[in-house]
Amino acid sequence: MRRIVLILISLLFTIYQLPVTGYAQEGVRVMKKVVMVIAQDAFRDEELLEPKEILERNGIEVKIASTTFNQVKGVLGTKVKPNLLITDIEIKDFEAIVFVGGAGASQYWDDPVAHKLAQEAVNTNRIVAAICIAPVTLARSGILKGKRATVWSSEAGQLEINGADYTARPVEKDGNIITANGPSAAREFGAELAKALNK
Repeated sequence: MRRIVLILISLLFTIYQLPVTGYAQEGVRVMKKVVMVIAQDAFRDEELLEPKEILERNGIEVKIASTTFNQVKGVLGTKVKPNLLITDIEIKDFEAIVFVGGAGASQYWDDPVAHKLAQEAVNTNRIVAAICIAPVTLARSGILKGKRATVWSSEAGQLEINGADYTARPVEKDGNIITANGPSAAREFGAELAKALNK
């Protein structure tokens, strides 16, 4: 009889410990993830590398997506092998999506996949970011309507005709949307992203 009582006490103790264990597991910090989308040719090196370095230094995992798994080359010669295809991005797996600029970024301006990703990110309260000429993709997706945003100066009209409030600032943040105007703003852009993700 005494043995049965001891077994029952042991079982009850185990059961009452379960919520404590579960609570401890909930307290474990899960690494945040960001996907950076680059053109299959002529992305801007600094606009990928500098924000990526800042994000990783802040404990954020960065994946790189493109329209190919082949090695792609930046305008300054940086060679990168993407981790995934843009068509395989699941927004639910990331806290932010970042569209990198450079001359090649125009390939996404009218890309329905890129537009859908930007829209889905906004609708699920993720951060959406773009730099250089890449904010045009966001503008044409419709997510910049009524929002403050910036872009490489030659494309300011693209933002305005799509309903954005073009500010001409190096980096602009409006809600969960972060835009920047070019390579000279890459570090500030990365810092703003890290700050938004670590709130």
